[in-house]
Formats: sequence, C-alpha cells, structure tokens
Amino acid sequence: MDDIAVLFGLETATGQRGELSPIERLLNEFETHESREEASISHYKKILAMAPNPVIKFILQLIISDEEKHRAVIHAMINTLRGSMLWSKPEGALDGVADLGELNHQLRSVTEDLIALEKEGVRECKALVKESSGYYYGIFKILLESMIRDSEKHIELLEFLRERMGEA
Repeated sequence: MDDIAVLFGLETATGQRGELSPIERLLNEFETHESREEASISHYKKILAMAPNPVIKFILQLIISDEEKHRAVIHAMINTLRGSMLWSKPEGALDGVADLGELNHQLRSVTEDLIALEKEGVRECKALVKESSGYYYGIFKILLESMIRDSEKHIELLEFLRERMGEA
C-alpha cells in the first residue's frame, strides 16, 4: 500500500483504488456545486435582462453579485484541493494559511481595527433597521439585515485571521 496515497486520501486505507477517496469525493462535490453556481448565475442574468422594474433589477444584481462571490469561493477551494492532490500550487489556491502566524504586530493591529469597524457597522445598521423598518414596504429592512449578515461574516473571517496570526 502506498502510504502517501492514503495520507492524501487518494487511496482508501484498505488499499482499494477503485473507490473514490474522501478528498476526491469532496472535490467532486465542490465541482458539482460550482457548476450549479454557474447555472444559477446564468439564470439570474437572463431574468435580469427581462426585468422591467428598477427594484427587481437592483435585487437581482445584488443576488448575482453574491452568487459570483460564491462561485469564486468554491473555485478557490477546488484549486486548493487539486493542488494538494497533485502537489502543486494552482493559481487561486488558498495556500499560506499556515504562514499567517508569521505576520507582524502591525498587521494584527490593523485586523483588530477592522473587526472594530465591522462591529460598529453592525450596530449602526441595527439602529437603521429600527428607524427604517416601515419604509418602502420593508425593502430597506431586508437590505440592512443583509448588510448586517455580511458584516458578521466579515467579523468571523477577520477573527480567523487574528487567531491564526496570534499563533506565532
């Protein structure tokens, strides 16, 4: 049995090469999801082209933008998995996570500032939700709550960076 193949999930621990390894199955799932994201974006763009209303167009553009970000995220994960499997560093792979701990104190400080900025943005948006909830049939409330979720995601990502940078 090839220990390296088992280590990277290219072969099962029982030595059966006919089955897909866990990493290959995950890669297949990511690739399937990426294809679905592509189809979704295409579908939204077709609807956008026919949309007569500026509110509908605006909302569809927001959704398309998010879907394109989702596609980019999945693509980066695919490249990362492929790179690990092939011992290569494809463009767009998420390499360097292990090196985050080596970043200097100044970068850590900036990360703290960004976290504080995002948290302040969440507080402001929550206040705006209360103030604007009755306006324009609730569209402002929905958009502001969406911005809050984005900022919460940004905080989570920045906290990940902070933790990884603190491990040095």
